[in-house]
Amino acid sequence: MKRVLPVLAAFVALVLALSAHAAETKPAAKPAAKPAAAPAVTDSLGMLERAVAKDSTKFDNLYRLGIMYLDREKNDEASKVFSKANRVKPKQVKVLVNLGVALDNLGRPGEAQDYYKQAIALAPTDSLASCRLATSLYAQGKHGEAMTQLRSLIEKQPRSYCAYFTMGVAFADAGLYRDAIRMWKKVVEIAPASPEAQSAKESIDVLERFLAGS
Repeated sequence: MKRVLPVLAAFVALVLALSAHAAETKPAAKPAAKPAAAPAVTDSLGMLERAVAKDSTKFDNLYRLGIMYLDREKNDEASKVFSKANRVKPKQVKVLVNLGVALDNLGRPGEAQDYYKQAIALAPTDSLASCRLATSLYAQGKHGEAMTQLRSLIEKQPRSYCAYFTMGVAFADAGLYRDAIRMWKKVVEIAPASPEAQSAKESIDVLERFLAGS
């Protein structure tokens, strides 16, 4: 039972970092200057919902609304809005990836993976789409397929930090803790300001303390 803790910590870190998708699909959020900023965000959501209800043909509004729904874990609403955005303006990689994220969160990995694959076909160098696909496959128990995807991505893009992060989670899940640490240190080295790096640092700390006490 003692060995479960690092695996859980790593998996939670994966979910938090990769489902955020902010680093590569939308601008990073700025810290609020005042506590009063929260109502403005709520108002923005309401305004976007009303705008889309009035005219559901405007791509930018649909995409922004989908992102807001994802941020609030309203995955069913997000999937519907991203589906509309995909019909209005097909073949947009960021829409396909985020639609996949929403579907994965809804427990529909097969559909999610189809959208990730569509995104990869349109943009073979999009590392986020490949990482999301690998994560989805791994969560389904398709470990070999997921690792092949990650190794291929790292071979093509040696600085793809999301690939190193996801591979670190896979190693931790397999009990290969030193390999996991090695992968996560690559994340911190390549992209120290990324959400993945923050999660990697926390996971490294957990594993190193665990190994020191073994």
